[in-house]
Order: sequence, then C-alpha cells, then structure tokens
Amino acid sequence: MASEIRAALALGFCISLLAACGESQPAGEGDAAAAESGAAESPDADRFGFTRPSDSTSRAQRATAKSLPLADAQSFEDARRGLVASEPKLRIKGPGGALIWETQAYDFVKGEAPPAVNPSLWRQAQLNGLHGLFQVAEGIWQVRGYDISNMSWIRGKTGWIVVDPLTSQETAAAAVALARKQLGNDPIRAVIYTHSHVDHFGGILAVLPAEEAARQKVRIVAPKGFLAEATSENVMAGVAMGRRATYQFGASLPRGARGYVDTGLGKAPARGSMRLRPPTEHIERTPQPLELDGVRFVFQYAPDSEAPAELSFYLPAHKAWCGAELVSQTLHNLYTLRGAKVRDAHKWSGYIDEAMRLFPDAEVVFNSHQWPVWGKQRIRSYLKGQRDSYRFIHDQTLRLANQGLTAREIAERIELPDSLAKSFANRGYYGSVKQNAKAVYQFYFGWYDGNPANLDPLPPEALGAKYVAALGGAAAVREQARAAYDAGEYRWAASLLDHLVFAEPKDGEAKDLLAKVYDQLGYRAESGVWRSVYLSGAQELRHGLAADGIARLGEGLLRSLPVDQLFSAMATRLDASKAAGRHVVLNFVFSDLKKTWVLELENSVLHHWRRDAEPKAAATVTLTREFLLRLAGGQAALKELIFSKDLEVEGSRSDLLAFFSLFERPDGLFPIVTP
Repeated sequence: MASEIRAALALGFCISLLAACGESQPAGEGDAAAAESGAAESPDADRFGFTRPSDSTSRAQRATAKSLPLADAQSFEDARRGLVASEPKLRIKGPGGALIWETQAYDFVKGEAPPAVNPSLWRQAQLNGLHGLFQVAEGIWQVRGYDISNMSWIRGKTGWIVVDPLTSQETAAAAVALARKQLGNDPIRAVIYTHSHVDHFGGILAVLPAEEAARQKVRIVAPKGFLAEATSENVMAGVAMGRRATYQFGASLPRGARGYVDTGLGKAPARGSMRLRPPTEHIERTPQPLELDGVRFVFQYAPDSEAPAELSFYLPAHKAWCGAELVSQTLHNLYTLRGAKVRDAHKWSGYIDEAMRLFPDAEVVFNSHQWPVWGKQRIRSYLKGQRDSYRFIHDQTLRLANQGLTAREIAERIELPDSLAKSFANRGYYGSVKQNAKAVYQFYFGWYDGNPANLDPLPPEALGAKYVAALGGAAAVREQARAAYDAGEYRWAASLLDHLVFAEPKDGEAKDLLAKVYDQLGYRAESGVWRSVYLSGAQELRHGLAADGIARLGEGLLRSLPVDQLFSAMATRLDASKAAGRHVVLNFVFSDLKKTWVLELENSVLHHWRRDAEPKAAATVTLTREFLLRLAGGQAALKELIFSKDLEVEGSRSDLLAFFSLFERPDGLFPIVTP
C-alpha cells in the first residue's frame, strides 16, 4: 500500500515545477559548465554527447540577434537597481551536505551568446542570474536569485510582512539570513502566499518556524482555495507530470552552453525540503482592504489565472503593486509543458486590466519572479503589453478557429504584432506564442480538431511502423532524415526520425541522428523550457533514462492532504484488469478524526464516501490519520499495513491484503522519446 499511495501522491505542481525536489545533482553542475562556457564551441560533440551547432543554427542565431535590440540596457538597469548586498559564490546545501543551489553553476552565462544558445534567451539568462537583496521602494525589499521565485520583505509598524517564502527550506533560510543581516531581526508579523504553486510557499518553516508562529500569532494570508489547490493540484496526475517536468526543467541536463541555461522565468527551481503552513485568513473578493502590522493593503482576488488560487495586492502608502505572477518579465504559460489544466487567457488579461484601473497611481510594480518596473509611464506600457499579449493570443486564436483552422495551423500562423513582440517582457522565454495559442484552442475545443482522420489515429509504435514501411523502410527514412538535417529542416527531420525510432527502437543510427536534431532545435529555442525539453530528449536518446529529478511529495506537504484526496489518488492506481469482476466494500474508521469513510470497489472503479460505516462491509479498518500519512510518506510497507498493531481489522485480513494488491506501483521513470 505504501508504494501505491506514495506513487499516487507524487506532488503535481511541486514535482512538476521542481523536478528538482530530490537532492541528486544534474550532471555537470558546478563543473565550470562542462567546459562549454562563453562563445567557444568544440568542433564535435562535448563530453555529454551534445553536438556543435550546425551552420544553419548559427545563421538562425545571428538573424535573431539582428532582429532584436539586444543592446538595450534598460532591463539590466532595472534588474540591478537597488542592490543592497549579494553573495557572489552562493552555495546552499541540504541534509547530508547535498548541494541544492549554486550561483557559480551559471558563471558561464556572460559575454556574447555562444552559437548553441538563442541570443535572446542568453540575454534573459544573464538578467535572471543577477541575485541578492534589492530595495524596491521605501519599506520594500526583495531577495532575488535564491530560487526560481522572489521573496519580498515589507516593513511593518513593529516587524515584517514576508511575501512568498520560496520553494525549499534551505534556499528560504539562506534568503532570510541575507535579509536579516542587512535589515535586522525584527519579528515577522505576517506572511502572504500570492498563489498556490510550491515556489511561493514551500520554504515557509525557514521564514516562520512553528514555535514562532504559535508564540507571535503570525497572520498568514492567501487567496481563497489556496490550501486545496496547494495540496491537490494535479496530485492524481503527479507521477506522469513529474516525469514530464524533468524534461521541462532540464533536471538531468549539465549546466553549460550546450546544456541547461535558464527556465526563462528564473534560473531554476530550487532543490530541497518543502513544508506548508495553512493560511489563517483568505482573500476572496476585489478590492479587499486589509491592514497587516500597520500597513494598509488592497488585495485583488484573481483565481483561474496563472494559478487556480491567486491574488495580487496594492500598497497605497508606497504606491506599489505586487503583481504576483499575473505579470512577469516574459510571456507566461497558458499551458505548461509538464502538463496541467489550461489557464484562462481571457480572465488573465482581464485581471491585468482590472489592476490598471484599480491602481493607476502605482509608481513601482514588483512581482513574484524577476525584477520590478518603475515609473507610471513605463508601468502602463509594461502592463498594457502583458495584458494585450494574452488577449491577442486569445482573440486571434478564436478568430482563426472560427475560420476552420486547427490548433497546429493556428500556432503556425499566429504572431504577436511588432508593437508587442519587440518588448522583451512579452517574449516567449517561458511560455511561447505557439504553445499558448494551442492552449486557447484546447481551452475551448479540447484535443479533437474536427478532422475524422485524427479521431482515432494509430498509436505511435503502430503508426511509426506504417510510415516507415510506406517510405521504403528504415534505410530510406534515415536517408531522407539526414538530407533534411543537412538542409536545416529540423522539424521535418524530427517527424521522420520519431516515426523510425518508435518503429525500430533498437536502430542506434536513427536515435543518434534524432538526438542531433533535438540538439539543434534546443539551441535555437528562445524559450528556456523548450530548450530543456529538446535537449532532455536528446540526452534520453543517447544515454537512456536518468533518475535525476524524480521526486516524491514531502511529509510536510502530505500532512496537508485531506483524507478524501488520499483515497482519490488511490483510485487512480487501481489496475482495472485485476479488479474486473470484484466487488468489495470496506470501512475506514479514523480514530483520531472521529470520522469514517466507506470504500466500494465495483465495475473496476473505486468510490469513497464520508459517512457511517456500512454494516455489510467485508472488513472494517480502524487507524489514525497519522498512520495513513506514514503510508503515504513511504514509511510503512504493505505487510505493516495489514499486520501492524496500530491497525485494527474487523473481518478478513487476507481479503484486505487482496484488495490492496489490486493497486499499481508506478515509479514515474518511463521513456518519453522511445517506446
């Protein structure tokens, strides 16, 4: 049972944002970027197998550099403005001395962009590498570059209000230490979680230890629905999402000019241990005024935007708006490559417009990621650009869809107008126009594009075999793919070779050529996560599956999961073929909660209800929530569950054992680019 629940509860966003929660290091981190720094490129493959940029890729990079004002220094001035202190050789270690954060790993990101990195992404990576404690305005500071997200500090009447405690306790502790050293040791009076993603709450115990929270009665403010979303977002899909996240965040890639460079939203998700402290009060309307330690806040409730539960806030006395993740210095995701519920572009754009109307006198905008923007005129231009980018993608996707175009056709055609695209804050460093257009299509129309040929297509292996046969066999496909590669037609080469690899997974020549294709596509990508996805695919083709980045939900977050979610997660691990024809009813009585759940297995479906015990149940299991949590945390095995003295069973223990044997034990490490 332990492994079933443990697998079921692999943290959806946590593992997905983090594919980093584990403490193993990506290959090459901290090793002078695998000797691939700067503009120099070795003639062939580096020691990880990544090949040199082709002439076609180098030409594409030069064209990109010419098309954008890369020399514009305004972003760098903003990103450096207000620097109070920094630690140039920051190294953060976790339990057992494992290195979980190191700024030196990105020392290679300097000077002109090397041919293996899109010059626009290179510029963004340089900006995201600026780290330290920065003063945003009088009474407002941020620690940036200690995680993918920022930790903000607002001075109150008697202490501090801390906004977004980062991802892990280790990085949060280092950020707190830096802030304390410069700002003093006044107590923390309140904490604000801007939204329900783990990089905005996971380090809470480093900011607010349990004993201090209890003694000081610290207020914790979050948007309505925060706890449910923070603990359950994608829990049931967590195993697959976690595997996909290792690609999105390049969890096993070496740091270097031919490897991992940046997410586009920040350097990387932090590794380490995570916890969650529940909110004490919620924001549920707009505007919602609130005073925290003598500081007046005006909150904006913004659900179903970048996160299902999200808020922003305005500080009238400071004329400062915290945009949370409604706005960033990049085009954000309407759909994340790790997989998640599609976000509502129309609402998202509307919230930015609402903030512009509610807080027109703002003189600084600071966010949960990256650097602020100052000055009313520049703020208005920035917010209009962000607002209009999401609205443009939304409206134009629907316009083209209503003309009969499919998601792929729309993504190929839609481009932001120059008035938006020339602004670096609207560039696709994290999200991208193509994937966001497909997201809008999916939001309204789902996966089916209306073409009957796509209603029930063959699965990849069967389809690949048919394509390869139709094209004249493996040798012919390789020949065509190599010609496409030599011509710089990498997308076509990828399509050909993908079919061949799925048809002939032992064809080493095909896998090697497809890896080279993915190298080039990754090098060209302006999006940090697109780059990571392509290069992770190349790495898997060359070296097989890598366990780096596969993580499990930490005990601290497990403790926030309600029993209902634990049982729902169990249901998604039921092997339907093994359960066929079985019908069983079980009572689960929680002695500590004084509550009972009834589980019923029928038609290969597991249901659960909180209600009185069923008299005709096959067994009644009495346990504590703590015992169930130990199971979910992987601290107990199946035999312990059945035979533990902490468990009371009325009925057949053998039937109970048979019931739990029906659940799968997915380990989350499955191939993506091969069958």
